[in-house]
Amino acid sequence: MGFLDRITRVVRSNVNSWAAASEDPEKVLLSAVIEMQDNLIQLRQAVASAIATQKRTERQAANATEASEEWYRRSKLALGQGNETLAREALVKRKSYQDTAILLNTQIQQQNSVVVTLKKDMRAIELKIAEIKTKKDMYIARARSAQASLRLQQLVGELESGSTSVFERVEDKIIQLEAQKEVSYITHEDNLEKKFLALELSNNDIDTELKAIKAQISKSTITESD
Repeated sequence: MGFLDRITRVVRSNVNSWAAASEDPEKVLLSAVIEMQDNLIQLRQAVASAIATQKRTERQAANATEASEEWYRRSKLALGQGNETLAREALVKRKSYQDTAILLNTQIQQQNSVVVTLKKDMRAIELKIAEIKTKKDMYIARARSAQASLRLQQLVGELESGSTSVFERVEDKIIQLEAQKEVSYITHEDNLEKKFLALELSNNDIDTELKAIKAQISKSTITESD
């Protein structure tokens, strides 16, 4: 249960740091998942090590049991040959290996309990990580939506608070454009008026000159008649 408690503390610590420092929730969730996956890797290594230790102990217990049986066979052999002293020594050896086998089998039971617990914790963490990954996507989507909504509200608030000055600047700009347009129109009218005045003056000059020529011709005609 130590690993599960550690996982819980990791998640709570990340959430608390986010709440305290107003960190990006997406980064906090990703960091929590990464840390949990690191812990899962360590737990898997611990399970593998415990299983290896258990198998090694089982092999040692089997060897001790086999040795005790061999020394029992030897004690019977010595006793059969009438050598009771040698038979007794063989039985002492047998007893030593039997005690070792008993001790090792006790360790095997304890190790088996540890392996079962570690495997159980490992499966629980795998399920918890899968659950958090599923919730992570949902929480990230909610966080992004909340951030977007908050930003929109801030923009609306900024627009509302500064709407008067904004509209005033826009209106001033429109007035300037309208004034420029009016000046351009007046300038165009003045230029057009000048053109027609120039044309009229030009026509008047021609009419005057034409009258003068007619007068000269008329005068010449009268003079010739005389």
